[in-house]
Amino acid sequence: MSSQRPIAVIGAGLMGHGIALTFARAGHQVNLTDPTKDVLATAKARITQSLELLGAQSSEIEQSVARIALFSDLPDAVTDASVVFEAAPEKLELKQSIFSQLEEHAPADAILASNTSVIQISKIMGNLKTRHRALGTHWWNPPHMIPLVEVVKTQWTDPDTAQQMHDLLGQAGKTPVMVEKDVPGFIGNRLQHALWREAISLVENGICSAQAVDDVVKASFGRRLAVLGPLENADLVGLELTQDIHKQVLFDLETSPEPSPHLQELLNEGRTGMAAGRGLREWKEGDLDATKARVADHLRKLETILPK
Repeated sequence: MSSQRPIAVIGAGLMGHGIALTFARAGHQVNLTDPTKDVLATAKARITQSLELLGAQSSEIEQSVARIALFSDLPDAVTDASVVFEAAPEKLELKQSIFSQLEEHAPADAILASNTSVIQISKIMGNLKTRHRALGTHWWNPPHMIPLVEVVKTQWTDPDTAQQMHDLLGQAGKTPVMVEKDVPGFIGNRLQHALWREAISLVENGICSAQAVDDVVKASFGRRLAVLGPLENADLVGLELTQDIHKQVLFDLETSPEPSPHLQELLNEGRTGMAAGRGLREWKEGDLDATKARVADHLRKLETILPK
């Protein structure tokens, strides 16, 4: 994988522009393409704005943006790429179609990666003839601010290819984690939605309010999660105590394999979330933008205090 060849990113939306930004900032030439003209036309302006929000200096912004070339046609964007990241919408058939094109037009030694948070990588790559070079890279939103990228192997992925991707992401300043088996949700979303399932269940069963759930998480264990993972914490308190606690509580936790009926009840009432002014909680006009700004500010501050 030549460092002189560009990295191609398919899709210039929220995820794609952040992936392109990350590699351009790390010194790579990036080919960025999107089928929607307006999205592609505004890509560099959005990348500039994202870099400004990250606190980058004007010279760094100018150099990073200059490393990004825009392409209206996918074949032109990938013809000499060393790595291709697909960041298209979460539609299986669309992603399969894109990788069919990539297999035809990208160099035979290019690594092909799909960014998805919900679709199993083996379903996306199953029809390829060169499945050994294909894998998943689950970037988290916003991709230029969240360090984690899950590198997802399928049963066909060449281990050396996966390691090359892992190393590339690490060199670009990300925190890559290898997912050895292609399971639904990978690692992060399985953990996150296990928590969400129990949180919704607590509200559904009248144990507490939705705000109480959020307050408990933010004012207790949520405060240490950035520096103390759950298994570190288990070892910290000791596995005997961990086992004793599990004996007393696990039997009573939510275990349903289906989404909570409470979610459908809320949806039937038009309670679709913050943008609608009500979901699990009630929201005021302006709360959506304020929440996004609060999260972005928090992520920027974490960058200044957490160890690299």
